[in-house]
Amino acid sequence: MKSPCYHCGLPVPAGSNHSVVIEGVPRSMCCPGCEAVASAIVSGGLDGFYRYREKQSDRPEQNQPQDRWSAYDLPEVQQQFVHDWDGGRQMAALLIGGITCAACVWLIEKHLGQLAGIEKVSVNASTQRAQIVFDPEQIQPSALFEALEQIGYRPAPATAANRESVIQSEHRAALRRLGVAGLGTMQVMMFAIALYFGAGSGDVGEFERYFRWVSLLVATPVVFYAARPFFSAALRSLRTRHLSMDVPVSLAIGLAYGASFYATVFGTGEVYFESISMFTFFLLLGRTVEMRARHRAGLASGGLAQLLPMTAARYGGTEVAHVPVAALAAGDRILLRPGDTIPADGEVLEGESGVDESLLSGESALQQKTVGSPVYAGSVNGDSSLTVRVTAAGKSTRLSAIERLVERAQLEKPAQVALADRVAGIFVGVVLVAALSAFAVWWQLDPSRAFWVALSVLVVTCPCALSLATPAALASATLRLQELGLLVAGGSLLETLPRISRVVFDKTGTLTRGEPRILHIDLLRDGWTEQKVKDVAAALESQTHHPLARAFRAWRGNLTASQLKVHTGRGLEGQIEGNRYRLGRADFAATQSIAAPQGEGQWLLLADDVGAIAWIALGDKLRDSAAQAVEQLGQMGLSVELLSGDQSAEVKRLAAQAGIEGFRAGASPEDKLSHMKQRQDAGEKVLMVGDGLNDVPVLSGADASVAMMSAADLAQSRADAILLNGDLRVLAQSVALARKCRRVVRQNLAWALGYNVIALPLAVCGLVPPWAAAIGMSLSSLVVVINALRLSRAAPSTEDTTRVEPNIRPRLAD
Repeated sequence: MKSPCYHCGLPVPAGSNHSVVIEGVPRSMCCPGCEAVASAIVSGGLDGFYRYREKQSDRPEQNQPQDRWSAYDLPEVQQQFVHDWDGGRQMAALLIGGITCAACVWLIEKHLGQLAGIEKVSVNASTQRAQIVFDPEQIQPSALFEALEQIGYRPAPATAANRESVIQSEHRAALRRLGVAGLGTMQVMMFAIALYFGAGSGDVGEFERYFRWVSLLVATPVVFYAARPFFSAALRSLRTRHLSMDVPVSLAIGLAYGASFYATVFGTGEVYFESISMFTFFLLLGRTVEMRARHRAGLASGGLAQLLPMTAARYGGTEVAHVPVAALAAGDRILLRPGDTIPADGEVLEGESGVDESLLSGESALQQKTVGSPVYAGSVNGDSSLTVRVTAAGKSTRLSAIERLVERAQLEKPAQVALADRVAGIFVGVVLVAALSAFAVWWQLDPSRAFWVALSVLVVTCPCALSLATPAALASATLRLQELGLLVAGGSLLETLPRISRVVFDKTGTLTRGEPRILHIDLLRDGWTEQKVKDVAAALESQTHHPLARAFRAWRGNLTASQLKVHTGRGLEGQIEGNRYRLGRADFAATQSIAAPQGEGQWLLLADDVGAIAWIALGDKLRDSAAQAVEQLGQMGLSVELLSGDQSAEVKRLAAQAGIEGFRAGASPEDKLSHMKQRQDAGEKVLMVGDGLNDVPVLSGADASVAMMSAADLAQSRADAILLNGDLRVLAQSVALARKCRRVVRQNLAWALGYNVIALPLAVCGLVPPWAAAIGMSLSSLVVVINALRLSRAAPSTEDTTRVEPNIRPRLAD
């Protein structure tokens, strides 16, 4: 027995499937009205209402079903997924469940684009996220939800909670369908062997009749449950007068099942249950593998909310109270302790401290803040407390401005269309016309054979191999890339990589390790060892949040320091085993002037009351694989460039060390995006490799993008792939594998089209019986799958040195 409606408490009618995920648990709803209201409450971040209410809510009126989505027109609900755009327009971010391929993207963009007031629609098939720019004077968000529901999709506001719910729901449904299709295929193939031996015998024996009935029982769930997404997609395509690959696929599965059902019941003709089940299983397998790859990268993406703290320490008179970050407003005074993430933009009123702004600017060194200095949301306070007056909060911060850059870059990014869908656009129409023509001709010649000949035409030319050509190769290549250490999160990455002509690297955390290390220790006093210097420095740095302190993390605990004191921008001091030590700048640590050694890195001086003890050089080392990766990319005909927000001379030094001739330092997020757009306008295809939040806009706007595993969550969520092991050589291997994948796709398409060109005339002439057509279709699909599986065993090499075409990569002066 179903539980009562979670919203209003009334009984849930039998057969009702309305539900809303509240606090991670699916809650039953009795009607669409309760579902819409509950969804609006949850998407507005107000699901705590259900924990504290004292009685059940009233059931909403059902007199006007068209008002199901009206709750999303409320301003307080729209704050979660709608924000202002240019010229009085607004942009809505929606999650759309049910997207399966590039054809779905085309359908959604075309359908919404026809509505009055819609200026631009951009749909990402990998993340199932849509960005819609509209005029609020002409259309409201509720109309967007209603329009998407009309064509069979499941819209929801693009919040972090909704994103995770959609992913988990889709994942479970895909596994169930794949399991049913796989189990059905294995079972029905056993009976098909016996049926093959009886093919063409004329009479149907008792055992053959028994095998047919059992095969019918096994194949029925495969057709009506596992293959349901194909029929739903085909129906959507027909409603919009667009022939997609799902139309002939669904037609072939439906007609083959209908003919097999007829042959089983009346004991005449051929059955195709094994072909139906195998075809469904192969298609679902390819789609499931691609879905799992993009979901693994998408589950952790929570946007800007993950970069900001939940609460802030706000002054209320002379006392400090912790309040939600959303409650901050301009003019509030807040307290920032060492290590705190800054929740809003502001101005320092009291205190001095170093602030880590690397996520915003790319600058690796701490920025010293004094009274009057600006601070920005998302950066991290360093070694001392600060009192800050809030100047901008929420959507007015610099962090939100970067997010808007991201959305603009994504909105301008053209949708990728699969090669198979482009080829199949014409092929689908040809197959349908050929089948209909064959039926008409044979109806005049021999009406008893007309249906079977038409069915043979559909079966033998069923675009099984054509449908599998691209997804099978992409799935195999995706799995192989994951084994190499590159997690593919964007469905179009493998299609875009072969056309890349330029690779752009960020510096901190990408070409470099992103973590300070001890480069060298220069001892200045007898009786001291490098180990003792490390132990003393680690003890002094043990209670500071300064990024440089991470260089001594491995030696913490060997000694204990007391009476620690931080001198902002200069260094720190403390007492160890009765002696007072200082670590920092030379003019702070030593009483006498002493020159720092020549060499790379940032030099710190360790000294005591007697004098200098040792120089310690700290620096961010180049990744071991960086130079070799740059060399390999150059050998493949790709230009390599370094684009960094760091202002220091380290950019030039590291570029030379990595073998990169073209570099640019001090680039803001806006500069990076503008520079990349200039390259693209000149005809180049750009692969961006980045790490920090300042790389997010250019990651989103690049033709292809890769984020490091250590990158900010927002950077990972906007990238097409994530480098899991930090080995930059994987980039060249990935480009080589993508080029090989392109060749395999073309081979598969050539085989599929060639097979159909030969088989189609034979089937039209009645020379191919339906059972032979089924075997031919299965063998054709098997050839495509086996060829695609070669990619899953491809060696991790970069031997493919195919140069990009001159018209794609013009020679530009850096």
